[in-house]
Amino acid sequence: MDFEFDDDHRMLQQQIREFSFREVAKGAEARDHSAEMPRELIKQLGELGLFGIAIPSEFGGAGMGTIASSIVVEEISKACAGTGVLLSAHNSLCVDPILRFGSPEQKKKYLPRMASGELIGCLSLTEPGSGSDAGAATCMAVLKDDGWHITGTKIFITNGKEAGVMMLIAVTDPDEPKRRLSAFIVEKPTRGLRIGKLEKKLGIKCSSTAEYVFEDCIVPREALLGERGRGMHVALKTLDGGRIGIAAQALGIAEASLYEATKYARTRVQFNKPIGAFQAIQNKIADMAVGVAAARELIYHAAWLKDLGREYGQAAAMAKLFASEIASKAANHAVQVFGGYGYICDYPVERFLRDARITELYEGTSEIHRLVIARGLA
Repeated sequence: MDFEFDDDHRMLQQQIREFSFREVAKGAEARDHSAEMPRELIKQLGELGLFGIAIPSEFGGAGMGTIASSIVVEEISKACAGTGVLLSAHNSLCVDPILRFGSPEQKKKYLPRMASGELIGCLSLTEPGSGSDAGAATCMAVLKDDGWHITGTKIFITNGKEAGVMMLIAVTDPDEPKRRLSAFIVEKPTRGLRIGKLEKKLGIKCSSTAEYVFEDCIVPREALLGERGRGMHVALKTLDGGRIGIAAQALGIAEASLYEATKYARTRVQFNKPIGAFQAIQNKIADMAVGVAAARELIYHAAWLKDLGREYGQAAAMAKLFASEIASKAANHAVQVFGGYGYICDYPVERFLRDARITELYEGTSEIHRLVIARGLA
């Protein structure tokens, strides 16, 4: 361990833990069934300053960095992973690239409204024909006299329904293989941009996942984020940070699974003793506890490196790979500890199992992360 939480981090952790238990957990089951994110809950998150946790104070945020935003996502995800990813996608996939690559004018225009929660952010990257291969994007942005004309389709956009601003990756130079993509800041609503559909998902149901259709959508010249032709660089750096956020979400799910399984094992009696007295159950709980502890070390190490301005891509990939697989294992163990009761909706562990599965897919599949890690060691 290269760091420990300072007093501000410990206070934040306690504050968010209490809020999450009091306000987020009580509606998690209802949100899962309705597949809706209530505006009132978003308002509460904004009032707590969670949309601006990593935004500098000069733009109205808390300026606390990646460790703090990871604490927030972890604690919220213990209660509701769908709510956790709302915050993760906003802070890591939209706020972070604007902070890193935005002009002073762009930062001044967007960050104060994003810090307050007035504007929720998202990333518009994936297309029907380009998932892991982001470089195969076909959504076009053509520069004309009146601005950039954008045409194409983007899918699997987290926060797509709630978002008021996005970071978009589109093709600007199709004949330049290494510089064909550029990044843009696009507001919503904008003429020529519409939601094609909202996906129905296995888990994290209250988190919206949208398709965006761009039909000659015109945005101003100054919507370009960073340098033209550097969109792939912007996207990859953004995803590095996003992986820490999803790892924190996965950690929250794993911790919730461990907590519920342990509590149930102490109270469920079979053969005249709590099932937690049986070695088979103890082994599952022990494995979950070890996984949670190891995932936490990987995640906060990566966050610490990022906050120091050091290279963190490899650490982020390791954290996300391990934490996501532990989340699925822990949730699966929790269902097994509950037995038949774990398979019904009266208990939360079936929701944890459904929610955990996506963490092995978005922000890069486990297979892609193994590729990233191996290449970094070559």
